[in-house]
Amino acid sequence: MATINPYLTFDGQCEEAFNFYKSVFGGEFTYLSKFGEMPPVEGMPSLSDEVKNRILHISLRVSPSTILMGSDFIPGMHDQVVGNNISISIDTKSESEAEGIFNGLARRAKVTMPLENTFWGAYFGMLTDDFGVNWMVNYDDPAKIQPH
Repeated sequence: MATINPYLTFDGQCEEAFNFYKSVFGGEFTYLSKFGEMPPVEGMPSLSDEVKNRILHISLRVSPSTILMGSDFIPGMHDQVVGNNISISIDTKSESEAEGIFNGLARRAKVTMPLENTFWGAYFGMLTDDFGVNWMVNYDDPAKIQPH
């Protein structure tokens, strides 16, 4: 069965916000990476030092069954508007479950990132459904995940 986790997006305040959430909920970050660690992406302009220091992805376990996740926007790629600063992230138990959920949601959606293997080792995709809800579908194949 899939697990659903909240995914928050910020305009440069993600690290500060998650340090605050960590002080409230306790625990440790299970993952933290910055845009400067990302390999070059074709068509993407070079990143400033400020953007390289922004959070690409962060995870904080807040309960045995819930992980609070987040990232920063890259300036100019998105406008943060109330409503697009949160996504529902679904972690699946298999690649086929990820495909079934993603394809089901994608029927009348705007796919913002096709479901594909990523540089961080996950099978991952993003879309915005017909109702304006942002979804992220993820499968972490244990054979492909690299420790960070």
